[in-house]
Amino acid sequence: MNESQVHPLLAEYDFERRFDERRALEWMQENWSKAFMFCGLYAALVFGGQHFMRERPKLNLRRPLVLWSLSLAIFSIIGALRTGSYMLHVITTSGFRQTVCDTSFYSAPITKFWAYAFVLSKAPELGDTVFIILRKQRLIFLHWYHHITVLLYSWYSYKDQVAGGGWFMTMNYVVHSLMYTYYAARAAGLRVPRPCAMIITATQILQMVMGLTVLGLVYLWMHEVRCPSNMDNITWGSLMYLSYLVLFALFFYNTYLRGSSKGSKAE
Repeated sequence: MNESQVHPLLAEYDFERRFDERRALEWMQENWSKAFMFCGLYAALVFGGQHFMRERPKLNLRRPLVLWSLSLAIFSIIGALRTGSYMLHVITTSGFRQTVCDTSFYSAPITKFWAYAFVLSKAPELGDTVFIILRKQRLIFLHWYHHITVLLYSWYSYKDQVAGGGWFMTMNYVVHSLMYTYYAARAAGLRVPRPCAMIITATQILQMVMGLTVLGLVYLWMHEVRCPSNMDNITWGSLMYLSYLVLFALFFYNTYLRGSSKGSKAE
């Protein structure tokens, strides 16, 4: 009896079942360092693009931005539903500790495709910045720093398939579902209540707190139970999540509490 018979939420689609996660892992182990190349090109785009647009009129790009944000919203929603179903099954059948230490997330029929799609999606998501530059919106440090570090850490972690990945990916899918839906609505000219933006930023802060918590638990359980990871990954991941927590908290304060901003795009 397979898992899909045990739990209806885990019924997989053909494309998910046929996905070759071993080939995906081999490719990532051989090519993960190319993330540095993508980030280098991205940094050149960030600073070169702003210089290029300095004396040029801003572009509207409203329709392309709606399609772009809507596409990423749909992708994130489906990813959140698929990975969330698996995580819910694990936590209800095996407990919270298993959700932290579980590495079958990378190879389970329902999640193996979405785990790989998640890490690959961090490269095209860099395209968010193109719209900001061409529309001459304010580009804050948090935006491009976040894009670069998420891409590097995601590819770095997938190649080792470390514990905690299920939480990291599922949380990010959920947050991006809200975030890109909000961006699509704003780009389409819909009036979105200000509390919606506050809630999205609050969920981002909560994501960083949970990320630090999961990494702390992986560190505690790494030698006690089967919770595979390594100190390099835990160290870099903790520094990344801690920096995000500080930056997103400052963004929340400056934007919604102090009232010094009008809701700049944070991610």
